[in-house]
Amino acid sequence: MLIDLHELNYIAIIAGGLLYMIYGAIYYSIILGNKKEGNLDPQDKGHQSRGSLKYGVSVIVAFISSIFVAILVQATGSASLLEGAVIGIIIGILISIVYLKNALFGLLTKKTLVIAIGDHLIIFTLLGALHGLLL
Repeated sequence: MLIDLHELNYIAIIAGGLLYMIYGAIYYSIILGNKKEGNLDPQDKGHQSRGSLKYGVSVIVAFISSIFVAILVQATGSASLLEGAVIGIIIGILISIVYLKNALFGLLTKKTLVIAIGDHLIIFTLLGALHGLLL
């Protein structure tokens, strides 16, 4: 398994980062759309002041995730949409297992667990498919 960083499709990496951001905006606007300003906990209001920082970090995470998925898809030789999607769903399952373990120790609520697992299973499957298609 050789990884040649010069052989990565940088257009696919950029497209993957943009896909991640668009998907995140849609997914979380739907999931969090029912949350009204008056219903926020006092602790949540402290997080609101770091809003722009959260969005900036989200952009960085989107592109880093796209780079890592590109590397894994290339390293496994997954050169089709379906093969890339399989790599992506494996990544999503691994992340979901970590979230499940954290939920078992009380670090996440059931609702948060379902939201996080759904998010990661879908986006990493999409990223894997994109990179497999464009490899």
